[in-house]
Amino acid sequence: MNNKHFVINPSKAKISKKDIADIEFRHQSELKKQAESVEKLSAEKIKQKVGLKHTHGRVIISVDMESKNSHTFQNGQKIFIGRQFNNFNRRETHPVNAFVIDAENIPAGSEILIHPNSTQDSYKIFNFDDELSDVRYYSIPEQECYLWKDGENWMPLKGYATGLRVFVPYKGIIDGIPNDLIKNVLYITSGEFKGKVVQTLKSCDYEIIFMGAKGVEERVIRCRHFEDEWNEREEIVGVDEYLTEQVNKGELLIGISEDKSKTLIPCQ
Repeated sequence: MNNKHFVINPSKAKISKKDIADIEFRHQSELKKQAESVEKLSAEKIKQKVGLKHTHGRVIISVDMESKNSHTFQNGQKIFIGRQFNNFNRRETHPVNAFVIDAENIPAGSEILIHPNSTQDSYKIFNFDDELSDVRYYSIPEQECYLWKDGENWMPLKGYATGLRVFVPYKGIIDGIPNDLIKNVLYITSGEFKGKVVQTLKSCDYEIIFMGAKGVEERVIRCRHFEDEWNEREEIVGVDEYLTEQVNKGELLIGISEDKSKTLIPCQ
């Protein structure tokens, strides 16, 4: 049997509130320094080239696993957000920003947006882990890569298109009534159907939640679309010329969400 022995000092030493505050301040300062050191190391390492080559249909990526656990204010101050403690929505909690190490159809070094389930152990390359940073390496299927950053703009990769939801504006006199979402419809913002409203299959307005360049959460909507080829996973079923005309006239709203929707042109 294992025995444990405890030494207890019955005397009590009083500590002033100022001393307690100083101890907490020193502790928080040390934690902040450690976090800044890991963050700096991760930022340097995530774009470094490593000796890994992709296989057919796969993309080698590096991911900062803590990229979604912070928020940066306009003054540059950053705070920690513990997303995974009380949220089970992986689109909101798991990182989707990644950098390409090697791929067949994506330039090496490009920043891309991936599926939130891509950072799972089934795709993980274990022998390239570095416990001193938050960067991890994965070999993921090409179809789980959605968009890549071309300069300042996010461009869809093969098999995808970006879009906005379409809303019917509320024109009544009661305040607080939301605009009505037109289901299974998207205003396309890329590719061959750019500037068109299209009909889609059910629930095809997949919303990607990612960290923007300024350290603030951003969102973009994508759907599956394969230009100039047939694919059983195609989600766009037709162009709706009537709704397109309504959007162009400013009679319908477009946007990521109801509260951020607006007319394409000012209503006359």
